Amino acid sequence: MSTLKIEQVSKLFRSTSRGGGLTAALRKVSFDIPQGEVITLIGESGSGKSTLGKVILRLIQPTSGSITLDGKDIAKYPQRDYYRHVQGVFQDPFSSYNPIYQADRVFELVRGTYFPKVSNAEWDAKLEGALDAVALNPADVLGKYPHQLSGGQQQRLLIARALLLDVKFLVADEIISMLDASTRVDILNLLVKLKRQGLAILFVTHDLSLGNYVSDRTIILRHGAIVEMGATPRVFGNPQHDYTKMLLTAVPELRKKWKHTPLGPVTAAREGVIAVDSALATDVISANGSGAVATAVAHATLLDELSHAEAVVKRDLRAVFSREGRGSTAVATLLEPPRLVEFEPDHLVAEPE
Repeated sequence: MSTLKIEQVSKLFRSTSRGGGLTAALRKVSFDIPQGEVITLIGESGSGKSTLGKVILRLIQPTSGSITLDGKDIAKYPQRDYYRHVQGVFQDPFSSYNPIYQADRVFELVRGTYFPKVSNAEWDAKLEGALDAVALNPADVLGKYPHQLSGGQQQRLLIARALLLDVKFLVADEIISMLDASTRVDILNLLVKLKRQGLAILFVTHDLSLGNYVSDRTIILRHGAIVEMGATPRVFGNPQHDYTKMLLTAVPELRKKWKHTPLGPVTAAREGVIAVDSALATDVISANGSGAVATAVAHATLLDELSHAEAVVKRDLRAVFSREGRGSTAVATLLEPPRLVEFEPDHLVAEPE
């Protein structure tokens, strides 16, 4: 059985702000994706979900760490061989097509690269099988331009394109966020069907309810680091990290009207990290030297006076870290994720940052 293994993967981007510096999009992320499993990657916008998907698909290079497929570094695979086994489907299906060509041109590109010697009859049979797997009638989609197809049909065509290859792993990055509710269910059921056929899927989403519906295991990503991971029933049924609890409280329930119910105070961040009120964040970041730390301490918001959700959000705005070092020392500190500890079998939770 094939396994895609992500080990200590970090990604730094150069900041576009006037002050420059580095931004850690991923911080030593590690987990495995075995065949026949759906792993859901959940987090708010900016948590690093899409960055990780792009690293797995070799669209960007990691700053450190490694990703291996069947024990071999993916960087050592010829591009043609790697994409035969690992494919991605993205959030916006419209941008994956050239509007001046018929939509099924995406299949012809695959044929020209991977199946140049296949006869027309054999190719037609293979294409029909891929379309049937995603519940599409060839007469409804072949020969049509992208604007003549619905978003659901376009997304299914892209999944069918991946199935034409000997694909083992699929990165599904927010693939249903632009679809209507009924189409979403169809795509989710399709993913479950493909999983039962042995396909491994990394399902990237910010919607907890969808992740709970489709996945075997769940990973909660925050600030580029894993804060909770394990079997989906354990993570959703018994969440332990403050951030996971905050995300769950934000999920509306149709059977009752939503109202805010604080979950209680949040323990202050560990020594070396100062939680700064959002109104002061800009001033603190622009300050230099020990004066920045003194200003932050003088105006720090006491986390134990805030509701649970407010405290977590305020803590996310922490703007001062006790880092005196520069260069590699500062980068190493920037990348260091919270330590994961086992709360129960197949359920890891990060210590507070």
